[in-house]
Amino acid sequence: MQKPKKLTRKFNISGHSVFLLIVLLFLAGCNSKNSSSKTKKQAKLTVPEANEDFYQEIGQEIGLDFVHSIGDDELDNIIESVGGGAALLDYDQDGYMDIYVCSGKWIETFSKGKKPDFKTKNHLFHNLKNGTYEDVTDKAGVGGDSYGMGVTVGDFNNDGYPDLFVSNYGPNVLYRNNGDGTFKDVTKRAGVAGGIECSVGAVWFDYDNDGLLDLYVANYLFFDPTYKYFYAPDGFPGPMAYEVQADVLYHNKGDGEFEDVTKAMGITDIDGRGMGAGAADYDDDGFVDVYVANDHALNYLWHNDGGKGFTDRGTMSGTAFSQAGEGTVSMSVDFADFNSDGLLDLFVSDDKYCSLYVNVGNGVFSDQSYQSGIAMPAGQFVGWSSSFVDYDNDGDVDIFKINGALKHLYGHEDQLFENIGDGKFKDVSVERGKYFSKELVGRGASFGDYDNDGDMDAFIVNLNDRPVFLRNNKGNQNNWLTLNLIGQTSNRDGIGSRVKLTSGGVVQIAQKKSTTGYLSQNDPRMHFGLAKNNVVGKIEIKWPSGQVQVLENVKANQVLTVKEPK
Repeated sequence: MQKPKKLTRKFNISGHSVFLLIVLLFLAGCNSKNSSSKTKKQAKLTVPEANEDFYQEIGQEIGLDFVHSIGDDELDNIIESVGGGAALLDYDQDGYMDIYVCSGKWIETFSKGKKPDFKTKNHLFHNLKNGTYEDVTDKAGVGGDSYGMGVTVGDFNNDGYPDLFVSNYGPNVLYRNNGDGTFKDVTKRAGVAGGIECSVGAVWFDYDNDGLLDLYVANYLFFDPTYKYFYAPDGFPGPMAYEVQADVLYHNKGDGEFEDVTKAMGITDIDGRGMGAGAADYDDDGFVDVYVANDHALNYLWHNDGGKGFTDRGTMSGTAFSQAGEGTVSMSVDFADFNSDGLLDLFVSDDKYCSLYVNVGNGVFSDQSYQSGIAMPAGQFVGWSSSFVDYDNDGDVDIFKINGALKHLYGHEDQLFENIGDGKFKDVSVERGKYFSKELVGRGASFGDYDNDGDMDAFIVNLNDRPVFLRNNKGNQNNWLTLNLIGQTSNRDGIGSRVKLTSGGVVQIAQKKSTTGYLSQNDPRMHFGLAKNNVVGKIEIKWPSGQVQVLENVKANQVLTVKEPK
């Protein structure tokens, strides 16, 4: 009888401790339950079996738990209509593509609708190499607290790990990859934040071939949330109601800092409201040029004058206007040699018929959107991100086009244009899967081989909605080769390298790029479809340093890492 009494007395004296102990035990049980639930949820992630579709939507099943936000539940202004983008990257260098995706957020000054009931931020998903993803945003430190627009990826310090530049409504952010699964915000030291600009497209490239990646940032417009039309039938004022924001070119100084060389290099952006930006050496003179897709204005083609300056050749090249001679609502640009003539062509998506600029040599292009069969099908929708991608590995590049309404949360179907030769394309969307009958408000998109099975998958960002992840089920029925370039004298990413691949008598020309399409970046590895060829007879790589490297008799169906000779 004494022991129970003694114990009772002890509990009476320590009543607060007992209560605290009970609370702790309860919380521990909840945490255990939450942890168990999380583990159980993770365990439920299984990669769906392939169906009969060429492209199969599997995002939710493989762990891509993300909802893009414009900041509220209504599309109230032009800034909310612009974002967001995504990038495929191998941030931890394990050989598998991870995903970074941008989101907007609620801002008191112009968000008029209901504030989201979830934490809005950018997300980083780690590829677990088993077909599923894990959200590592908080661990990596890249969620941010900005109104995110787009992302471009490049190893600016040549340490072997890709870094992130995030363009925002407001100050931009540069995340340096620490190489241990985390990132550090080095924006202040780097000097690339900008200010009150609304930065949209951005692209890494080495304009002076010094082995360091420089940065071009396309700025949009000075948004005034209090400004209203007296009569605005479309709901809110369009881009022409606001003043232009000038683009910026940053030169990499090599010590972690960048220098604004916009004026010094002749970049004079007077009336361009920049949306998409892309960089490639369109005239093969050894220096990478920049194309800027502007909203309701002429597009820019900044020709790189030997690394000493830039000259806008948009009008004289035929790439400033559409085929109708208009400055369109241009969204994005991508470069590829779609007709296998050895010259890089351009595809520019817009709100109408789009432009397929065929490079005819001597710095001149011809818009073949109508003749190619693209204009009429494309004209039904508003085009945002578009990329050249050989989705079926038949040895020529096709065009994947993302669509969505401009000023309303109205969905459009996305489109897949198959290259059928002789400069022609065919809209094969509805033949390639049930997904292409869905109406979503698409914006950015990234294409790449997430499971290393040899065909190109797709990650698509939808405005104020969940993204879509499309697995390619049938592209690897043809052969393929993927090149992972590593520069040593050139920038480590090998951005700007030109590759000439010959297989079975077919010659393919491609250039290593960073940003591709709208606010987004594709798989950094260079992908080539080989049709039924088992061997690549010859690969010629012209590095930005000027070195030419030749590989012969390369087996198909592999990811081949190629280092630049020192």
